[in-house]
Amino acid sequence: MSRSLAEWLAHQTQVHPQAIDLNLDRLVLVLGRLDWRQPSVPVITVGGTNGKGSVSAYCAAILTAAGHRVGTFTSPHLRDYRERIRVDRRLATAAELVQAFERIESARMAGPEISLTFFEFNALAAFLIFEAAAVDVWVLEVGMGGRLDAVNVVDPSVAVVVSIGLDHQEFLGATREAIALEKAGIFRKDRPAVLGSRDLPSVLAEAAVSRGARPKRLGVEFDYACGTAGWQYRGRRWDLPALPMPALAGATQFANAATAIAALEELEWGVPLEPVAIARGLTSVRLPGRFQVIAPGPREPLWLLDVAHNPDAARVLADNLRDLPCRGRSLAVFGVLADKDAAGIAAALTDCFDAWWLASTDGARGISAGELKDRIGGGIDAPLAIADDIAAACTAASAAAGPLDRIVVFGSFQSVGPALDWLASRGLLPAAAGDPEYTAAPRAQ
Repeated sequence: MSRSLAEWLAHQTQVHPQAIDLNLDRLVLVLGRLDWRQPSVPVITVGGTNGKGSVSAYCAAILTAAGHRVGTFTSPHLRDYRERIRVDRRLATAAELVQAFERIESARMAGPEISLTFFEFNALAAFLIFEAAAVDVWVLEVGMGGRLDAVNVVDPSVAVVVSIGLDHQEFLGATREAIALEKAGIFRKDRPAVLGSRDLPSVLAEAAVSRGARPKRLGVEFDYACGTAGWQYRGRRWDLPALPMPALAGATQFANAATAIAALEELEWGVPLEPVAIARGLTSVRLPGRFQVIAPGPREPLWLLDVAHNPDAARVLADNLRDLPCRGRSLAVFGVLADKDAAGIAAALTDCFDAWWLASTDGARGISAGELKDRIGGGIDAPLAIADDIAAACTAASAAAGPLDRIVVFGSFQSVGPALDWLASRGLLPAAAGDPEYTAAPRAQ
């Protein structure tokens, strides 16, 4: 009997004993049984601690604006599992996903059984769906690290590392240098390695050179400058003056947009892009949960949602909040996973909020609001309340807020996703469940 998409996703959480098990050997074996071949079209692989979702979104939006059909793989999702795999301008369908999962399951069981993690099923499905759809370009976002991440079985035409920060240290290493070396694993010989931050450990560029890749560094081989009416990109071949402001909010988005353009510049040989398409892509890009602003109306508080889940991302969020003044109070709804530096995140934002609501997060990596309060309470000089979950925290913060206040939800996809669902239940967003193919699934895997 055929499984539904929801049944497949439930099955995949039980196949491997560990939710995270970085190793490419299992994928290589399954792909071999599938007789899979490397893509014959350009592939952009985007890694980094923060910013990789934004860079991937800019790449996809610009390519789409230029008329190219793009397959985009990102993770995790906020509301609907199908967000992770996009074909051209649409989410993958349930039928496409089920067909891919059936092929993967047959392959992994065709001989000695091969165990796969939830994320590995996800990545393999993306590869099969993009191949079947014959898209023009693949954009792959690394899930964790780079060297042993599932997307690294695909050889990129251009590899991007956006930033390096302390996150996932238990898997990637305790220092920025160790993490940088893991992320450098996506670089390939004779291929561009785009480095999207001015503050990267020197070992990253050194690793690119040692692997035979061609480093392309922000501030060296490409750069950007902001003006009052727009901004400018200058790279190896392109000089693009008077670009429109990126649609995604926050000062860091100029660097992210420039990094995406730097990657696309390297595809010019096979993927023509005109300046008008770059401008259209910059202004059309949408990425929920990245300093997303929701303004319900004059009688309701403003809502801001950001998946910031490590101290570096929290510092960017703090800067963005300071750049967007609020006439009333700023109220925090904070939920985070147990393996994150909750104290470091809170410390970066301690001066930004007048009151905090701490929410429990669920799943194997979740943490109770009470424990979260114990972790951060000593560093916060503002009222702290606890809630059973994000919905309860949003309800309490909303009840306390006035029309001039703003409520900022942050800490993880596990926080922003449920907050979006809560806002939809209030009629402030479209209800994802109104889509007949909407499929909820564990966000943290």
